[in-house]
Formats: sequence, C-alpha cells, structure tokens
Amino acid sequence: MLRTGRFLFGAATVLFLLAPLIAILPLAFTSSSMLTYPITQLSGRWFEELATADAWRRSIVNSLIIGGGTTLLATVLGTLAALALRRRIAFHSALRTLFLLPMVVPAVVLGIGLQILLARLGLANTYLAVIIAHTVVAVPFVLVSMSASLDGIDPRLERAAASLGASPARVFLLVTMPLAMPGILSGAALAFATSLDEVVLTLFVAGPNQLTLARQMFASIRENISPAIVAAAFLFIVGTVLIGGLLAAVRQKALRTSATP
Repeated sequence: MLRTGRFLFGAATVLFLLAPLIAILPLAFTSSSMLTYPITQLSGRWFEELATADAWRRSIVNSLIIGGGTTLLATVLGTLAALALRRRIAFHSALRTLFLLPMVVPAVVLGIGLQILLARLGLANTYLAVIIAHTVVAVPFVLVSMSASLDGIDPRLERAAASLGASPARVFLLVTMPLAMPGILSGAALAFATSLDEVVLTLFVAGPNQLTLARQMFASIRENISPAIVAAAFLFIVGTVLIGGLLAAVRQKALRTSATP
C-alpha cells in the first residue's frame, strides 16, 4: 500500500511538472498562425520558418556561437576553480561563496554591473561581451558539478601516480581528468543550457547583431505570439533531452569502468 502511494505521488508530481509542456508543445506542429486548440491540420511550417526566416536563423547561429564560447570558457574556469577549492586554501569558504554568488544575485543587478564594466572595457555590443556575461552565470554550475565529481575520486590514486614520478600536470591529465570526466561533461552541458536560456543579461550587454534565440523568443512574445516560438521551445527541449541522455550514458560507462577490477 505504501509503495503504491509513493508511486501515485511520484506520478502526480511528474505529471504536474510536465503538464505545461504537454499542453503547449503539440502546437509547434499546427498549421494555424494562432496558438489554439484543436489542431485542425498538422504542419512543419513553423520549423521551416525557423530555418528560413532571417531573424530566427541568425538568432540560432548566434546562440550556438555564444553557447559554444560560454561552454568552453566556463568549463575551463569552473574546473580550475574546483581543483583549487579542493584543497583547503586560505579563505576557502569565502572564495567558494564568491564563485557561487552569481547564482543568487538578481539578474538585473548583475546585468547593470556587467553593462557598465564591459562598456568601460570597450566590449559593449560584441560577441565577447555576451560570452563573458553568460560565463559569469555558468561558472557556478560547472563548479558545483566538478566539485561533486572530484569528491568521489580517491586521493590515493593521485598520490600513487605522483609517487611514481608523475608531475602534477600528468597526474591531472592521466588520473584526475578521466575519473572526473562525467562531472566535466555535466558542467559543460549545464553551461551550454544556461547560455541558451539566458535573456536578462543578453538584453543588457548584447547589441542587435548578437540577438540570441532566447532573446528572439522574448521579442516575438512581446510583438506577436507565434507558433514559431513553440517550435523553438520544442527544439530547446529535444536538445536538452538528447544532451541529458548522452550525459547519463557517459556517466554509466564511467561508473562501469571504475567498478571493473
């Protein structure tokens, strides 16, 4: 009886979380120009518009460029920060809090500060400015993911490699990084997803040439609620599911490898 109750509660929770998506995503395939039910005819016209309309196509390309740059920069910085904070250095707790601060600071406050700073550096309305802004909010996710992965590594393995003459760099490349790879990949995926979803910071630091997909969706909602927005959201969700599945497969493979004697 208790197991059945838990199952029903879990199913109800999942349904509650997925209900908005279940309600809206089928409208990505409507032939109508309005977001209304019932769907009279299925069509892929809105996905075609994403691929052919100049504004949507440019925003997708911009999101991939900015997301790729953000992922690379945030993964490197977050990994280095996690490695440094792994050791009990001076002001350890304060530094960790400082790295995690962008997760709790209001995006508007962060956007205003970044806009002023980047403008003084001469980087306003550039791709680099948007990448830096997105990296600021993506690094904490990489740090948390990487720290959890590093906590699961037996330090005796690294000490054994060092005792055999391996330099710190070789210990990291040959021992630490392979074992922490699931955390690195998870952090990279979270950084990419954070960049794709970021709107507020983009509004403050991006120019007209750095229009991202999320910002284009926001602008389209203000002007006209088109099913193209739902089609873009559908691509977001499918991409997220694929990345999540890939990460789960990598993590399972890593766990099997580490469990093999």
